[in-house]
Amino acid sequence: MDARIAVLASGTGTNLQALLDDPHVGHSIVLVVSDKPGAAALERARMRGVKPVVLQPGHYASREGFDQALTALLEEEAIEFVLLAGYMRIVGIATVRAFRDRILNVHPSLLPAFPGAHPVRDVLTWGVRVTGATVHLVDEEVDHGPIVLQEPVLVLPEDDERSLHLRIQEVEHRLFPQAARLLAEGRLKVEGRLVHILEGLD
Repeated sequence: MDARIAVLASGTGTNLQALLDDPHVGHSIVLVVSDKPGAAALERARMRGVKPVVLQPGHYASREGFDQALTALLEEEAIEFVLLAGYMRIVGIATVRAFRDRILNVHPSLLPAFPGAHPVRDVLTWGVRVTGATVHLVDEEVDHGPIVLQEPVLVLPEDDERSLHLRIQEVEHRLFPQAARLLAEGRLKVEGRLVHILEGLD
């Protein structure tokens, strides 16, 4: 697989680490962008020799200005695919349109259930018995794009937010690299809301 991949991350970067460790995806990651200067994800990038870049929203006069700067950075680095790994900002329309069907996000619920910033907490509040992880293509709406991969996770009676999130993350760390490989290998065919996975390498 020969591609140039950027990962956007805001926090500790555990999904980034799973991507970096994947034998098919890791070597294609050439850029890690964070909106948080102290994000641990940046250090994970440095340790692997991947270029880390901080883009702080507060340095731009508007959300549109920030979005334009992000899009310009990705284009300057000749990025082909973008992976959102715990990136806590809404990707702007300019970026989405520039990378149509080439941006993946991982989300800790079975979308379309429980979109938004606190899905694990919301699952527990609602008393849901089954949740999971979703990898989806990004469109102009939040947690809305066509679904690529999903896997359920049982909610245990003794679960709190941390314990449930940790089990969901274990699934995310498997699904996200798999979906990223499918995307980069051109094996995802999008028809409306349906994503077909084309046959290829195992």
